[in-house]
Amino acid sequence: MCGIAGGSWINPPARLKKAILESLGRMAHRGPDDQGFEIHERPASTTALAQTRLSIIDLTSGGRQPMFTADGRLAMVFNGEIYNYLELRGELRALGHDFRTCSDSEVLLLAWRQWGVACLRRLTGMFAIAVHDREARTLTLVRDAFGIKPLFHAHEAGRLTFASELPALMSLAETRPEPNPQRAYDFLVHGEYDSNEATFIQGVQHVLPGHYRVYDTDAGALGDQIQWWRAPIRQTSTLSFGDAADAVRQAFLDSVKLHLRSDVPLGAALSGGIDSSAVVCAMRHVAPDAPIHTFSYIAAGSPLSEESWVDMVNAHTGAIGHKVVASAEDLAADIDDMILCQGEPFGSTSIYAQYRVYQRAAEKGITVTLDGQGADELLAGYAGYPGQRLRSLLEGPGGLFEAHRFAKAWSRWPARSYRQAWMYYGRENLPDQAYAAARTVMGRPPVPDWIDEDALAEAGVDLRAPRMAARAEGHGRRVVERLGHSLQVHGLPHLLRHGDRNSMKYSLESRVPFLTVDLVELLLGLPEEFLISPTGETKSVFRAAMRGIVPDAILDRRDKIGFATPEREWLATLAPRARHWLEGAENVPFLRKEPLLKAFDDMMAGRTTFSWQAWRWINYVRWYKQLGRM
Repeated sequence: MCGIAGGSWINPPARLKKAILESLGRMAHRGPDDQGFEIHERPASTTALAQTRLSIIDLTSGGRQPMFTADGRLAMVFNGEIYNYLELRGELRALGHDFRTCSDSEVLLLAWRQWGVACLRRLTGMFAIAVHDREARTLTLVRDAFGIKPLFHAHEAGRLTFASELPALMSLAETRPEPNPQRAYDFLVHGEYDSNEATFIQGVQHVLPGHYRVYDTDAGALGDQIQWWRAPIRQTSTLSFGDAADAVRQAFLDSVKLHLRSDVPLGAALSGGIDSSAVVCAMRHVAPDAPIHTFSYIAAGSPLSEESWVDMVNAHTGAIGHKVVASAEDLAADIDDMILCQGEPFGSTSIYAQYRVYQRAAEKGITVTLDGQGADELLAGYAGYPGQRLRSLLEGPGGLFEAHRFAKAWSRWPARSYRQAWMYYGRENLPDQAYAAARTVMGRPPVPDWIDEDALAEAGVDLRAPRMAARAEGHGRRVVERLGHSLQVHGLPHLLRHGDRNSMKYSLESRVPFLTVDLVELLLGLPEEFLISPTGETKSVFRAAMRGIVPDAILDRRDKIGFATPEREWLATLAPRARHWLEGAENVPFLRKEPLLKAFDDMMAGRTTFSWQAWRWINYVRWYKQLGRM
């Protein structure tokens, strides 16, 4: 685990070495154990690779990067972990490769040498990779299937730069960062972020989850994003429900076992929900004698508290529990540090709960945690995507009758209704124009009065709410279609970003055992009714798979809270201070300060309904103020 940076220049800046060192310094928290860099000069171009290392596997200097093949053709820097490195090492050794270290990095380098891009599908892990092929004169940037590890890049004439975090990338830039008005609008009005290659900084992009890009170092040309893996939609399994549950159980336990490979102390983030509880219980199942430390946020005195569920899991597994509490004042004290740590705006104060959980884990000497992230997007969450499921049924042989029966069953769960099920269906299937009109009627117009419409027009901002385009192969598989979209496009990517920045802030590696390509392909290949049952039970096959490992009371839960904070109460407590923070809106070109303050006052006074918008106003304005520090 680490931070990586570098790039390639046809005309390198005179201060290149200084810029590389500055870039590494700005993300030293990602890798406090070691640093390395190389600048390779050729007549036509100069290429630099750099890494700051957090030692997890092979704690010796043998894991130092950049790493090179014996013949010097390939140089690589890599951020992440390859959990099946021992199995790949044996396979590569049988093919004639010799190893000089015990690191997963060397396994990855030689796997690339042996199979090229085709090696990616063989990997079980999380990764952002930069490979310089000196013979082909290319620099290839790669990101794992789900975007667990970040990889930013910027391309201008004759220059490509990359880094794990935005401040590190800005150290390699020759211009000051400017906000991207499209991303700002999408975030503030539609709640959309981290869902495409664009970032909140103009001219800076993500390598998308499951993609790679190739840069011609001599020509200065950057190729298109090429997708090396896409979440599948088609049903591929003919297993019965019982056999599928057995297969899912074994695959999940195998994944957790691989994710326990480490040369440093491990723990787990435990919210008390099904997903994180399953991770902790699986850890105990595959490692009966290992010490387990769990770290949980507790919303003390709030109906959002999950403390009783956390206690149940800790008692069941014999884990040593560590609990974190936080207040509105704590948030106010940490807000700027947290926003700076994230690098870009984010959706809610629940991220602060996670920030504090990782802080406590680091204080207790833990370097690696396992987390339940990704399960909601893989197993149909807690609501079950009823709109998509109804569409699947309407497209199937049972038609309206089966759809009606499902909606009735679904409505019997807490906080659901028959009418609501069909409203979800309508929302998902309205034409774009009708969808936009419905949003306006519901109080979410494309241009609220606190937005300067002229500034948006001048910047060429697209005002349409982003929507997922249906795929032909999704016929009758609309839930799985949406899950695939959530895993790689809208939903999971921003959650993984939160987890990466919050954990790495404290030099801690967060692992997500639900997110392996093999496990995802197994689950998404099952019949949809195995994920959300005819009775409306979500995560159905997984609940069945974990019987006997996770307490029944946890598996039978019908609610979901997670690391939720009492955001409304916190912002109400901080209202005078938060209002002062929003005074900074006058410096944001496309915000109208007075209408924004009025909207905030109305929300805090209860004259309008409280929504996530309040936090996003505060978050963006505070982030904008920090922009000059990047």
